[in-house]
Amino acid sequence: MTDVIRQGGADTAQVGLPIVEAPPAQRKTRRRRRDYGAILGAVWIAAIVLAAVAADWLPLPDPNEITDDFSAPPSFGAHPLGTDSLGRDILSRCIHGARVSMAVAIGGTAIAMIVGVVVGMVAGYFRGVVDRVVSLLVNFLLSFPALIFLIALVAALGPGLPTLVLGLALLGIPNFARVARANTMAFSGREFVTAAKALGAGPWRVLVRELLANVMLPVMSLALVVMATLVVAEGSLSFLGLGVPPPTPSWGGMLAAGRESLREYPHLVLVPSLFFFLTVYSFNKLGDWVRGRVGRESSI
Repeated sequence: MTDVIRQGGADTAQVGLPIVEAPPAQRKTRRRRRDYGAILGAVWIAAIVLAAVAADWLPLPDPNEITDDFSAPPSFGAHPLGTDSLGRDILSRCIHGARVSMAVAIGGTAIAMIVGVVVGMVAGYFRGVVDRVVSLLVNFLLSFPALIFLIALVAALGPGLPTLVLGLALLGIPNFARVARANTMAFSGREFVTAAKALGAGPWRVLVRELLANVMLPVMSLALVVMATLVVAEGSLSFLGLGVPPPTPSWGGMLAAGRESLREYPHLVLVPSLFFFLTVYSFNKLGDWVRGRVGRESSI
Protein backbone atom coordinates (compact mmCIF):
# COMPACT_ATOMS: atom_id res chain seq x y z
CA MET A 1 0.00 0.00 0.00
CA THR A 2 1.51 3.28 -1.11
CA ASP A 3 1.12 6.39 1.01
CA VAL A 4 0.69 9.61 -0.90
CA ILE A 5 1.44 12.84 0.89
CA ARG A 6 -0.69 15.67 -0.44
CA GLN A 7 0.88 19.03 -1.18
CA GLY A 8 -1.95 20.97 -2.76
CA GLY A 9 -1.32 19.85 -6.33
CA ALA A 10 -4.64 18.21 -7.22
CA ASP A 11 -3.65 17.44 -10.81
CA THR A 12 -0.65 15.35 -9.73
CA ALA A 13 -2.71 13.44 -7.18
CA GLN A 14 -5.28 12.53 -9.82
CA VAL A 15 -2.75 10.71 -12.01
CA GLY A 16 -1.51 8.70 -9.04
CA LEU A 17 1.95 10.23 -8.65
CA PRO A 18 3.33 10.66 -5.14
CA ILE A 19 3.58 14.23 -3.94
CA VAL A 20 5.98 15.35 -1.25
CA GLU A 21 4.99 18.38 0.75
CA ALA A 22 7.60 20.97 1.60
CA PRO A 23 8.40 21.13 5.32
CA PRO A 24 6.60 23.91 7.23
CA ALA A 25 9.90 25.60 8.07
CA GLN A 26 10.81 25.75 4.38
CA ARG A 27 7.41 27.23 3.46
CA LYS A 28 7.80 29.89 6.17
CA THR A 29 11.28 30.73 4.88
CA ARG A 30 9.98 31.23 1.35
CA ARG A 31 7.14 33.39 2.65
CA ARG A 32 9.59 35.49 4.67
CA ARG A 33 11.76 36.02 1.61
CA ARG A 34 8.80 37.27 -0.38
CA ASP A 35 7.75 39.52 2.48
CA TYR A 36 11.26 40.90 2.88
CA GLY A 37 11.34 41.83 -0.79
CA ALA A 38 8.02 43.65 -0.45
CA ILE A 39 9.20 45.37 2.73
CA LEU A 40 12.38 46.60 1.06
CA GLY A 41 10.33 47.78 -1.91
CA ALA A 42 7.94 49.64 0.35
CA VAL A 43 10.87 51.25 2.20
CA TRP A 44 12.43 52.45 -1.05
CA ILE A 45 9.14 53.83 -2.41
CA ALA A 46 8.41 55.59 0.88
CA ALA A 47 11.93 57.03 0.97
CA ILE A 48 11.84 58.29 -2.61
CA VAL A 49 8.38 59.83 -2.15
CA LEU A 50 9.38 61.55 1.10
CA ALA A 51 12.63 62.79 -0.45
CA ALA A 52 10.74 64.16 -3.45
CA VAL A 53 8.20 65.94 -1.26
CA ALA A 54 10.84 67.36 1.10
CA ALA A 55 13.46 68.10 -1.57
CA ASP A 56 13.30 71.86 -0.97
CA TRP A 57 14.08 71.41 2.74
CA LEU A 58 16.87 68.86 2.36
CA PRO A 59 20.51 70.03 2.53
CA LEU A 60 20.97 69.76 -1.22
CA PRO A 61 22.30 72.29 -3.73
CA ASP A 62 20.06 73.81 -6.34
CA PRO A 63 19.50 71.12 -9.01
CA ASN A 64 20.00 73.72 -11.77
CA GLU A 65 23.04 75.43 -10.25
CA ILE A 66 25.93 75.34 -12.73
CA THR A 67 29.42 75.02 -11.23
CA ASP A 68 32.96 74.64 -12.55
CA ASP A 69 33.20 71.02 -11.38
CA PHE A 70 32.17 69.40 -14.67
CA SER A 71 31.38 65.65 -14.80
CA ALA A 72 32.95 65.00 -11.39
CA PRO A 73 32.78 61.35 -10.33
CA PRO A 74 31.02 60.29 -7.11
CA SER A 75 32.96 61.19 -3.98
CA PHE A 76 32.59 61.80 -0.25
CA GLY A 77 32.77 65.55 -0.75
CA ALA A 78 30.17 68.07 -1.78
CA HIS A 79 28.79 65.86 -4.57
CA PRO A 80 28.24 62.28 -3.28
CA LEU A 81 26.94 61.04 -6.65
CA GLY A 82 29.04 63.37 -8.79
CA THR A 83 28.06 66.15 -11.17
CA ASP A 84 26.82 66.22 -14.74
CA SER A 85 28.44 67.81 -17.78
CA LEU A 86 27.32 71.26 -16.62
CA GLY A 87 28.55 70.82 -13.06
CA ARG A 88 25.08 70.29 -11.57
CA ASP A 89 24.77 67.99 -8.57
CA ILE A 90 23.42 64.59 -9.69
CA LEU A 91 21.99 63.61 -6.30
CA SER A 92 19.98 66.82 -6.14
CA ARG A 93 18.76 66.36 -9.70
CA CYS A 94 17.78 62.73 -9.06
CA ILE A 95 15.76 63.64 -5.97
CA HIS A 96 14.08 66.58 -7.68
CA GLY A 97 13.56 64.39 -10.75
CA ALA A 98 11.72 61.91 -8.53
CA ARG A 99 8.99 64.54 -8.25
CA VAL A 100 8.24 64.17 -11.93
CA SER A 101 8.32 60.37 -11.86
CA MET A 102 6.19 60.06 -8.71
CA ALA A 103 3.72 62.70 -9.89
CA VAL A 104 3.24 60.85 -13.16
CA ALA A 105 3.10 57.42 -11.51
CA ILE A 106 0.75 58.33 -8.67
CA GLY A 107 -1.31 60.99 -10.43
CA GLY A 108 -1.70 59.11 -13.70
CA THR A 109 -2.54 55.86 -11.95
CA ALA A 110 -5.07 57.54 -9.64
CA ILE A 111 -6.91 59.17 -12.54
CA ALA A 112 -6.85 55.99 -14.63
CA MET A 113 -7.98 53.86 -11.70
CA ILE A 114 -10.90 56.10 -10.71
CA VAL A 115 -12.23 56.48 -14.24
CA GLY A 116 -11.51 52.87 -15.22
CA VAL A 117 -13.12 51.35 -12.13
CA VAL A 118 -16.27 53.47 -12.47
CA VAL A 119 -16.65 52.73 -16.17
CA GLY A 120 -15.79 49.04 -15.80
CA MET A 121 -18.14 48.45 -12.90
CA VAL A 122 -21.03 50.18 -14.65
CA ALA A 123 -20.43 48.12 -17.80
CA GLY A 124 -20.08 44.85 -15.88
CA TYR A 125 -23.19 45.39 -13.78
CA PHE A 126 -25.68 46.82 -16.30
CA ARG A 127 -24.28 44.98 -19.36
CA GLY A 128 -26.34 45.22 -22.52
CA VAL A 129 -25.90 48.43 -24.53
CA VAL A 130 -23.78 50.05 -21.82
CA ASP A 131 -21.34 47.15 -21.87
CA ARG A 132 -21.08 47.19 -25.66
CA VAL A 133 -20.39 50.94 -25.77
CA VAL A 134 -17.76 50.74 -23.03
CA SER A 135 -16.11 47.74 -24.66
CA LEU A 136 -15.96 49.62 -27.96
CA LEU A 137 -14.27 52.62 -26.36
CA VAL A 138 -11.85 50.43 -24.41
CA ASN A 139 -10.87 48.44 -27.49
CA PHE A 140 -10.36 51.70 -29.40
CA LEU A 141 -7.96 53.02 -26.77
CA LEU A 142 -6.12 49.70 -26.65
CA SER A 143 -5.73 49.53 -30.42
CA PHE A 144 -4.52 53.13 -30.82
CA PRO A 145 -0.69 53.36 -30.91
CA ALA A 146 0.37 54.79 -27.57
CA LEU A 147 3.41 56.69 -28.82
CA ILE A 148 1.49 58.35 -31.66
CA PHE A 149 -1.28 59.30 -29.25
CA LEU A 150 1.20 60.89 -26.83
CA ILE A 151 3.02 62.74 -29.60
CA ALA A 152 -0.29 64.15 -30.85
CA LEU A 153 -1.28 65.14 -27.31
CA VAL A 154 2.05 66.89 -26.70
CA ALA A 155 1.71 68.70 -30.02
CA ALA A 156 -1.79 69.87 -29.10
CA LEU A 157 -1.26 70.79 -25.43
CA GLY A 158 2.48 71.39 -25.32
CA PRO A 159 5.09 69.46 -23.31
CA GLY A 160 4.83 69.50 -19.56
CA LEU A 161 3.88 67.53 -16.49
CA PRO A 162 0.08 67.95 -16.83
CA THR A 163 0.23 66.69 -20.40
CA LEU A 164 2.23 63.64 -19.32
CA VAL A 165 -0.17 62.81 -16.50
CA LEU A 166 -3.25 63.24 -18.70
CA GLY A 167 -1.87 61.26 -21.62
CA LEU A 168 -0.60 58.32 -19.57
CA ALA A 169 -3.81 58.28 -17.50
CA LEU A 170 -5.91 57.99 -20.64
CA LEU A 171 -3.75 55.09 -21.80
CA GLY A 172 -4.14 53.35 -18.44
CA ILE A 173 -7.93 53.57 -18.23
CA PRO A 174 -8.63 50.47 -20.42
CA ASN A 175 -6.59 48.17 -18.15
CA PHE A 176 -8.50 49.19 -15.04
CA ALA A 177 -11.82 49.13 -16.87
CA ARG A 178 -11.32 45.56 -18.06
CA VAL A 179 -10.27 44.29 -14.63
CA ALA A 180 -13.16 46.10 -12.92
CA ARG A 181 -15.66 44.86 -15.50
CA ALA A 182 -14.53 41.23 -15.22
CA ASN A 183 -14.65 41.21 -11.42
CA THR A 184 -17.99 43.00 -11.33
CA MET A 185 -19.48 40.36 -13.61
CA ALA A 186 -17.97 37.61 -11.44
CA PHE A 187 -19.32 39.01 -8.16
CA SER A 188 -22.69 40.32 -9.35
CA GLY A 189 -24.18 36.82 -9.23
CA ARG A 190 -23.04 36.06 -5.67
CA GLU A 191 -25.45 35.47 -2.80
CA PHE A 192 -24.69 38.72 -0.97
CA VAL A 193 -25.61 40.73 -4.08
CA THR A 194 -28.83 38.75 -4.50
CA ALA A 195 -29.67 39.33 -0.85
CA ALA A 196 -29.04 43.08 -1.16
CA LYS A 197 -31.36 43.25 -4.16
CA ALA A 198 -34.03 41.27 -2.30
CA LEU A 199 -33.84 43.81 0.54
CA GLY A 200 -34.59 46.61 -1.92
CA ALA A 201 -31.11 47.97 -2.61
CA GLY A 202 -30.86 49.90 -5.86
CA PRO A 203 -28.18 49.38 -8.54
CA TRP A 204 -25.89 52.18 -7.33
CA ARG A 205 -26.13 51.05 -3.72
CA VAL A 206 -25.20 47.53 -4.78
CA LEU A 207 -22.27 48.83 -6.79
CA VAL A 208 -20.91 50.99 -3.98
CA ARG A 209 -21.80 48.98 -0.87
CA GLU A 210 -21.53 45.41 -2.09
CA LEU A 211 -19.26 45.22 -5.14
CA LEU A 212 -16.72 48.04 -4.84
CA ALA A 213 -14.70 46.49 -2.00
CA ASN A 214 -14.41 43.16 -3.83
CA VAL A 215 -13.46 44.80 -7.11
CA MET A 216 -10.80 47.01 -5.52
CA LEU A 217 -8.71 44.07 -4.26
CA PRO A 218 -7.39 43.00 -7.68
CA VAL A 219 -7.44 46.61 -8.88
CA MET A 220 -4.93 47.64 -6.18
CA SER A 221 -2.42 45.01 -7.27
CA LEU A 222 -2.83 46.21 -10.86
CA ALA A 223 -2.33 49.82 -9.74
CA LEU A 224 1.15 49.10 -8.41
CA VAL A 225 2.18 47.44 -11.68
CA VAL A 226 0.74 50.37 -13.63
CA MET A 227 2.77 52.78 -11.47
CA ALA A 228 5.94 50.93 -12.45
CA THR A 229 4.90 51.08 -16.09
CA LEU A 230 4.23 54.81 -15.92
CA VAL A 231 7.63 55.47 -14.37
CA VAL A 232 9.24 53.72 -17.34
CA ALA A 233 6.91 55.51 -19.78
CA GLU A 234 7.73 58.93 -18.33
CA GLY A 235 11.44 58.22 -18.49
CA SER A 236 11.17 57.01 -22.07
CA LEU A 237 9.21 60.09 -23.15
CA SER A 238 11.64 62.43 -21.39
CA PHE A 239 14.52 60.58 -23.05
CA LEU A 240 12.89 61.23 -26.44
CA GLY A 241 12.28 64.90 -25.61
CA LEU A 242 8.50 64.51 -25.18
CA GLY A 243 8.43 64.79 -21.41
CA VAL A 244 9.06 67.64 -19.01
CA PRO A 245 11.15 70.29 -20.81
CA PRO A 246 14.54 71.31 -19.38
CA PRO A 247 15.90 72.62 -17.11
CA THR A 248 13.38 70.76 -14.92
CA PRO A 249 15.24 67.61 -13.84
CA SER A 250 13.85 64.22 -14.78
CA TRP A 251 15.44 60.79 -14.80
CA GLY A 252 14.80 60.27 -18.51
CA GLY A 253 16.23 63.69 -19.33
CA MET A 254 19.35 62.89 -17.31
CA LEU A 255 19.81 59.67 -19.26
CA ALA A 256 19.43 61.53 -22.53
CA ALA A 257 21.95 64.18 -21.48
CA GLY A 258 24.54 61.65 -20.33
CA ARG A 259 24.34 59.12 -23.16
CA GLU A 260 26.94 60.92 -25.30
CA SER A 261 29.50 60.79 -22.47
CA LEU A 262 28.73 57.23 -21.38
CA ARG A 263 32.22 55.90 -22.16
CA GLU A 264 34.14 58.70 -20.43
CA TYR A 265 31.71 59.40 -17.55
CA PRO A 266 29.50 56.34 -16.98
CA HIS A 267 28.11 57.70 -13.72
CA LEU A 268 26.06 60.24 -15.70
CA VAL A 269 23.89 57.35 -16.89
CA LEU A 270 24.40 54.75 -14.18
CA VAL A 271 23.13 56.88 -11.29
CA PRO A 272 19.73 57.83 -12.78
CA SER A 273 19.46 54.28 -14.15
CA LEU A 274 19.88 52.96 -10.62
CA PHE A 275 17.04 55.19 -9.41
CA PHE A 276 14.93 53.91 -12.30
CA PHE A 277 15.71 50.27 -11.56
CA LEU A 278 15.09 50.44 -7.80
CA THR A 279 11.81 52.33 -8.22
CA VAL A 280 10.37 50.07 -10.91
CA TYR A 281 11.58 46.94 -9.13
CA SER A 282 10.02 48.10 -5.85
CA PHE A 283 6.65 48.80 -7.45
CA ASN A 284 6.68 45.37 -9.09
CA LYS A 285 7.62 43.60 -5.85
CA LEU A 286 4.81 45.36 -4.02
CA GLY A 287 2.43 44.44 -6.83
CA ASP A 288 3.46 40.77 -6.57
CA TRP A 289 2.95 40.84 -2.80
CA VAL A 290 -0.51 42.41 -3.07
CA ARG A 291 -1.46 39.98 -5.84
CA GLY A 292 -0.41 37.07 -3.61
CA ARG A 293 -2.46 38.41 -0.73
CA VAL A 294 -5.47 38.87 -3.01
CA GLY A 295 -5.10 35.29 -4.20
CA ARG A 296 -4.98 33.96 -0.64
CA GLU A 297 -8.01 36.05 0.34
CA SER A 298 -9.95 34.76 -2.67
CA SER A 299 -9.14 31.13 -1.83
CA ILE A 300 -10.48 31.39 1.71
